Amino acid sequence: MVRLLHALAGFVGGLLAHGAAKAVDLPQDSAEVMYHVYDGGGVEATGPALLVRKSIADKVSVAASYYVDAVSNASIDVVSTASPYKERRNEVGLSADYAYRDSLITLSGSNSREPDYVASNVSLDVSQEVFGGMTSVSLGYSRGSDKVGHYDRGFFDKALHWKYRLGVTQILTPRWLASANYEIVNDSGYLGSPYRAARVFGTTVHERVPRTRSSRALKFRLIGEVTAGTGLRAEYRYYWDNWDIKGHTVELGGSRYFGPLWLADAYVRHHSQSSALFYSDNAPEERVYVTRNRQLSRFANTALGGKLSYTWKQVPGRYEIKLNGVAELIQFDFKEFTDRSGRPYSHKAGILQLFVSATY
Repeated sequence: MVRLLHALAGFVGGLLAHGAAKAVDLPQDSAEVMYHVYDGGGVEATGPALLVRKSIADKVSVAASYYVDAVSNASIDVVSTASPYKERRNEVGLSADYAYRDSLITLSGSNSREPDYVASNVSLDVSQEVFGGMTSVSLGYSRGSDKVGHYDRGFFDKALHWKYRLGVTQILTPRWLASANYEIVNDSGYLGSPYRAARVFGTTVHERVPRTRSSRALKFRLIGEVTAGTGLRAEYRYYWDNWDIKGHTVELGGSRYFGPLWLADAYVRHHSQSSALFYSDNAPEERVYVTRNRQLSRFANTALGGKLSYTWKQVPGRYEIKLNGVAELIQFDFKEFTDRSGRPYSHKAGILQLFVSATY
């Protein structure tokens, strides 16, 4: 990891040394207020979210966010081993963007709290335009530290997370661009759930998962304009880790303007993955590691979503206010995780986001 960081630092230094004298644009001053709803599989999560961004002296842009989840959980893995519960999660975030010539440096941090889990994260990202602005290269690093608890035992363990990111975006034509992103994630510590149970010989036992995990993800994206006011995009992501999980995600989407005030976007996404080495719906033998976490089983999901945006008020060069709505329907199909009848478990989930966004 140390060698990788030194290599990345040298790479960024080389890019900065060869950068042009022009300056990149800071994110635009903006504010957003949102209310979100998730409902599916016995889990309901609702709450507000707020984001405010402001630039200082045309060199620095600072942002603050606040996010709330009021969760009511009666999912199948909860009701099979415990009682349904309700809890609240609060997350605050701060970030600062600094523009230096044709580079943008972003430092951000967040803290999330719920009764039995506290998560903190800090990130550093650098993006650099090269070759006359035709290519953009980005590098990033994140470190997370979590405190893991239990309602009856208090906080008893911790988990640490390291993420490394590398991305390249290339302008192909005046109307099309492509990007490729690679991410490395290393986790250590308590990576399971103190409430989740597994089954061995039909007997309920506490799940046992390794205390380390290493994963990789590679994502490709193509986006462009096919006709005036109509855009298309295609994405593919491949994921693999040392728990033997391999995942494939494909997304196709399009957007279109309807007059100067309305913008509609629709997409379809499909994800499939294999199961972890130590996953079993009902293990036939005692093992060092065993879990019945359905998210670590072999499953697939398909999502249909859409977004509608309406420009409510606009004064060119001064401010713009938009009303936005996002809806998504997801079908989950688990191939190895079974319900009480012994059949493969499946469920639907719905996501709704309503928010007002403003730039000024």
